[in-house]
Amino acid sequence: MAEYLSPGIYMEEVNSGPRPIEGVGTAMAAFVGFAPGGPVNKPVLVTNWSQYVETFGVAENGGKRNPHMKGAYLSHAVYGYFLNGGGRCYVTALGSSKALGQATPSLQLPSKTSKSISSFTLQLKAAPTDDLEVEVRPPAGDAPEGTFTLRVRMGTVEETYDNVTLGKAKGTRNLVETLNQTSRLVTVLEVQSTGTLAERAPEIGTYTLKLSKLAKGTQTDSLPAIQPKNFRGEASDRSGIAGLEVAEDATMLCCPDLMSAYEAGLIDRDGVKAVQSAMISHCEQMGDRMALLDPLPGLSPQEVKGWRQSETNYDSKFATLYYPWIKVAGPDGQPIKIPPCGHLAGIYARSDKERGVHKAPANEIVRGALETASQVTKGEQDTLNPIGVNCIRSFAGQGIRVWGARTLSSDPAWRYINVRRLFNYVEKSIERGTQWVVFEPNDADLWARVRRDVGAFLTGVWRDGALFGLTAPEAFFVKCDEEVNPADVRDRGQLIIEIGLAPVKPAEFVIFRLSQFAGGGA
Repeated sequence: MAEYLSPGIYMEEVNSGPRPIEGVGTAMAAFVGFAPGGPVNKPVLVTNWSQYVETFGVAENGGKRNPHMKGAYLSHAVYGYFLNGGGRCYVTALGSSKALGQATPSLQLPSKTSKSISSFTLQLKAAPTDDLEVEVRPPAGDAPEGTFTLRVRMGTVEETYDNVTLGKAKGTRNLVETLNQTSRLVTVLEVQSTGTLAERAPEIGTYTLKLSKLAKGTQTDSLPAIQPKNFRGEASDRSGIAGLEVAEDATMLCCPDLMSAYEAGLIDRDGVKAVQSAMISHCEQMGDRMALLDPLPGLSPQEVKGWRQSETNYDSKFATLYYPWIKVAGPDGQPIKIPPCGHLAGIYARSDKERGVHKAPANEIVRGALETASQVTKGEQDTLNPIGVNCIRSFAGQGIRVWGARTLSSDPAWRYINVRRLFNYVEKSIERGTQWVVFEPNDADLWARVRRDVGAFLTGVWRDGALFGLTAPEAFFVKCDEEVNPADVRDRGQLIIEIGLAPVKPAEFVIFRLSQFAGGGA
């Protein structure tokens, strides 16, 4: 409370008006897969296809960057995402230093003195396209002892890191952390070391890893040895699926290269189920995102039904499955078959932008799809749609369209994708927009302000057509009063707000009833 100690006029600003709740974003995909270059085992924000190419591509002869990796689907999925309307996404390129180290050429730099055993190794992140040249220079300017400048160059790509060190000192940057987070060319493999920072620094000079000396089969244009645990990852080191916990604005999860690992024999059918179960568990735990699952390659409609019902038997309102795969133009212009998850994530984003999250992301054209990997008839979809397999079908004169909008839940209340995503949107928007309530006095005045703010937000949602009802009271209710917050609840430090929504369901089955009647005069 302000103090008034001397006579005068005092001005105070009072913030007692409504606090609008802003809607959160609903269309942010997160991809996990294989890339030929770029940062490994950490989610990277990518805002367009050119940025993806620059970040995860590798330089080829002539300086052009190639984003595609032989046998991998990540690049095609991300491209399909942006092509179909996606705006931003997170990309986590898989890899483990142990697995990649067995296949990737490296260069060891000697330490400055014989007293140290801390010579460190630079390992290529991507397929080599030219000799790797590494130059160690003295530090720039007045820098602490033990610092140095490192320049790395391969072909037309050059990176310079000033005043780095192999330890931690005030005013310096740690070489391992700096290169591993930002370099597109190399990774630093840290080894145990002895001696002072000055003794651990590498010898001044230029070192070259010649392309002609690289052993055959060392290029990283083939998939790295990988296991289901690499896909699952760890939240603590930001790797794999679990590492996407830090991506708080992600709303969709795709793992297109789970299928490439399966095709390469790195993961069996049980491994596929284990990773997809991890995807579902992650989305259920986060409570704000959907897992877009791909079926195994080459399955017939009858086989995908058995795979869905018997072999996997998923039951989740946070997951959805699309069948079949689609054909797109490959890097050489020839058609290739790819899992559809990336293109579908883009369609989610496009539908949200054009219509809103309450609109089912179905009856939409799949941009970039040349054809489906297999044709699905109406009779076959009659057996797949009820079990939550959303079909991608080709219709004469109407293109290739998404012809299903169901989750993998057995609960009829959560049957449709748009209902689940609408609740995700409402829940997260209210959560973020009511942070001011925490630690406020828990009294009738607070209850009224919460009802006002939440009610105003939901009125906007209803006006956008996301809720069913001719009036706002028919579409939703907000209850926050003494009945739901009696003394024992308040004594526990709790504030309870009950909210009910009447979501709009999609018109999945449109039925025209025609009858014959005898016309004539009055």
